Amino acid sequence: MGKLVFVWDNFGPLHADRCNAVAQKFEGREQVIGLELAGRSRVYDWLPENGTHFRKVTLVSGCTLEEIPFAQRFGKTLSACLSMGRGSRYFLCHYQDPAIFLVAAALRLLGRRVYTMGCSKFDDYPRRLPRELAKAIMYFPYNGALSSGVRSRDYMRFMGFSPDRIASPYNTVSLDRIRNLSGVSPAPEGNSFRDRHFTIVARMVAKKNLSMALKAMKLYSEQVPNPRPMHIFGTGPLEAELRHQARESGIAHLVHFRGFLQTGDVSRAYGNSLALLLPSIEEQFGNVVPEAQAMGLPVILSDNCGSRDVLVRSGVNGFIVESDNPVGTAFFMRLLSEDEELWRKMCVASQEFVERADTARFADAVESLIFPARR
Repeated sequence: MGKLVFVWDNFGPLHADRCNAVAQKFEGREQVIGLELAGRSRVYDWLPENGTHFRKVTLVSGCTLEEIPFAQRFGKTLSACLSMGRGSRYFLCHYQDPAIFLVAAALRLLGRRVYTMGCSKFDDYPRRLPRELAKAIMYFPYNGALSSGVRSRDYMRFMGFSPDRIASPYNTVSLDRIRNLSGVSPAPEGNSFRDRHFTIVARMVAKKNLSMALKAMKLYSEQVPNPRPMHIFGTGPLEAELRHQARESGIAHLVHFRGFLQTGDVSRAYGNSLALLLPSIEEQFGNVVPEAQAMGLPVILSDNCGSRDVLVRSGVNGFIVESDNPVGTAFFMRLLSEDEELWRKMCVASQEFVERADTARFADAVESLIFPARR
């Protein structure tokens, strides 16, 4: 059997989901290897994930990718990739890391098939020509790309990939895992409409725009007699500032800061939620969107989020709102909070849309890249 090697800096639940799905699809034909560069993540405090259908290899335990010296990152990664054998195909994230770029270039020069994975969009932030030219060079070693959504695919084309060498989706989750961990049936079944709360799952950093969400929560709380609470899952440098804003706005009793929780706890929270809010100023995709939709939730998200391209239709299974529009956000919160019939219809629609982001579709995308004749 050949080997399909997936390289990420650190393996969380979503990475294991994707590798498991590919391993199940290619069972008996290809062996799937998950190559984890570092044993810890600088951003997420998730528990180590080993998966059930693939083999995970950790290059450096007990540290983050940023703590591994360049020469060690390059040497260990290239050595591990080459040890997989000549017939292996490689899927690498973190194209912008010089060590990963050199690994990809070396593998390509040795005749190996190398693919990049990512979800960047042109509208993520202001683009400058010199930086974009440098990025195009960093993408040069790759035979193809896994991306997500219309804007992400367009950006990969802008970076020089031909349309037939781009496959989607990249950002996917195991719907079955989320549903099993939640312990309840997806909405509109499960917990009662009246007992549900609004949910945000996000790091407390500027680009997640949680300050705007709190402004919307303040406006919403003034418009209804019995406002629903908001639960925020995540940590970050802005936590103290956001807590202060909630107190100053008089909504501290409605806003519950839950901290960082593992996937099982967050899945159970989705089971108690009315809707997910994601008001980001910059959001390449937003993996929390398919996680929430797996539990049937409508979503209120900014038009910056890449997931809206394929997973959300405004007025059908959620609402799209501008990232600087707390009034509009509050309006949609009140609408979902008060109109149970609308909420139920959106819940059903969410479950239909989210099938597009199941990890089985990631496995299909991998197959379409390595066996293009089967498209």
